[in-house]
Amino acid sequence: MANITAGMVKELRDKTGAGMMDCKAALGETGGDLEAAVDWLRKKGLAKAAKKAGRVAAEGLIGVAVRGTKGVVVEVNSETDFVARNDLFQGLVKMIADVALDAGGDVDKILGVKVGAITVADAIGDTVAKIGENMTLRRAAELAVSKGVVASYVHNSVSEGLGRIGVIVALESTGSVDELKAFGRQVAMHVASANPLAIDAAAIDPAVVAREKSVLSEKFKAQGKPANVIDKIVESGLKTFYKEVCLLDQGFIFDDKKSVAQAVKESEGKVGAPIKITGFVRYALGEGIDRPEGDLGGEVAALAGAH
Repeated sequence: MANITAGMVKELRDKTGAGMMDCKAALGETGGDLEAAVDWLRKKGLAKAAKKAGRVAAEGLIGVAVRGTKGVVVEVNSETDFVARNDLFQGLVKMIADVALDAGGDVDKILGVKVGAITVADAIGDTVAKIGENMTLRRAAELAVSKGVVASYVHNSVSEGLGRIGVIVALESTGSVDELKAFGRQVAMHVASANPLAIDAAAIDPAVVAREKSVLSEKFKAQGKPANVIDKIVESGLKTFYKEVCLLDQGFIFDDKKSVAQAVKESEGKVGAPIKITGFVRYALGEGIDRPEGDLGGEVAALAGAH
């Protein structure tokens, strides 16, 4: 029998919005497996689709840099939020993002690049020694287009190109670069807010789609619906799912009466040429990193302060 902690119950509640007792029961039924517990709750109709990871579980900064048709985003973690406000640390993250523009999105390659007489890895080590706190380059990604722009947006910015959420979006087009940049920034802001999983349904991981189908099917099977009806309900449910998680199908945050795909079409008039969104990357600081055990009180305090 798995040891179900209060922290596990709270994490499941945060992901699903289900009640505490239901969350505890779900974790008990699934041996403490968080993702299986999410599905268990959904099959019983006790939870909506799992909220996407976005809870800040580590400190530091996201750095974004764009040069013409190429853009990069990096995450550099530190132990405390104080470091993110330190000029030395901010300079380090900016330097790493600039290096990544040439080196690409491979972390090991970035760490090995020389800046002056020392490597990026050495520069991080020197900054650790000066500030007295551990820090790491966790991840990096790049996007590029042959014609068009890579647009960017940084949320909760502490300095230009530095913040807690960073987004780059690649837009292919032969039209006006200035108009494309302006629209691209709007799309990047949308991605920061709506947190899509993929550009369209075809780009979603087949395992994610299979899981969604399974959850929907089991949920309505438990309600006693006949098989032929379940198939139709599942297909309808998938369409709703795609509208929620696919960038082009989502309601555009600047005008939710139109989809992002419709906004792209409308912008083609201003840009003067077809536009194709070929990729996006969204980094939220600390997503997917577990907090140390025993920080539940801190989480609750943080949540209380956010309301």
